[in-house]
Amino acid sequence: MEKQRIVVKVGSSTLTGDNGALKLRTIDKLAQVLSALRNEGNHVILVSSGAIAVGMNKMRLPMKPTEISMKQAVAAVGQCELIHIYDKCFGEYGNIVGQILLTADDIAVKQKRRNLTNTFEALLENGMIPVVNENDSISHAEIKTDKQVFGENDMLSAIVARLTEANRLIILSDIDGLYDSNPDINPDAALIHRVEEITDEIRGLAAGAGTDRGTGGMVTKLDAAEYATMHGIDMHITNGSDPENIYRILEGEECGTHFVRRG
Repeated sequence: MEKQRIVVKVGSSTLTGDNGALKLRTIDKLAQVLSALRNEGNHVILVSSGAIAVGMNKMRLPMKPTEISMKQAVAAVGQCELIHIYDKCFGEYGNIVGQILLTADDIAVKQKRRNLTNTFEALLENGMIPVVNENDSISHAEIKTDKQVFGENDMLSAIVARLTEANRLIILSDIDGLYDSNPDINPDAALIHRVEEITDEIRGLAAGAGTDRGTGGMVTKLDAAEYATMHGIDMHITNGSDPENIYRILEGEECGTHFVRRG
């Protein structure tokens, strides 16, 4: 397998169950897969959602807070728990993680963006796995609207893929990929394995707003796919319940939906 630079994005619904508890077996398998890819010489970056969902479970909150300050406090607690689990799981497979928390300014401001790119390069060249999330504990605008600027980290993962000059972006979701109709309504809905161009017709297939634990639906994933492919990056959506789908994608199997890079 050719050595690559791969960004993998995992959503809240893949990381946590309906009761808000962490899916530890899924997280451990994800760490195993990404560690194996890293040990084979690939550069791997993990973009992880889930801070608020994990924080809510840790603090035993029955529902998501409405006050901005409380949401940010929950996110701060959740970030600690998430990075602790990632550090432990990746460490079991001989890999070191480094946490990077971002706000929109870190990407929009030229000097900050340059510093950010240098940090990614230093981590990757030293054999580490960056774990990236939006900094919900201080990112006021994103939490205030109850919708992240980066679209539940889908767009963030595409931006990170471009910043780091990745070959491939893989989004792990709670759905197998893009269907030709809503699979929740139509039992005969067919999975679309390959998308050459994101047309109005393709956008018309996207519906829904994600689960209670995640705000990202197919619309935000199509936005990310358009951004990634426009910048020469192949993007895939696949079911995150089986992290070994990452292997299948890299081995060229039809697994999920492949949005083909332009150029």
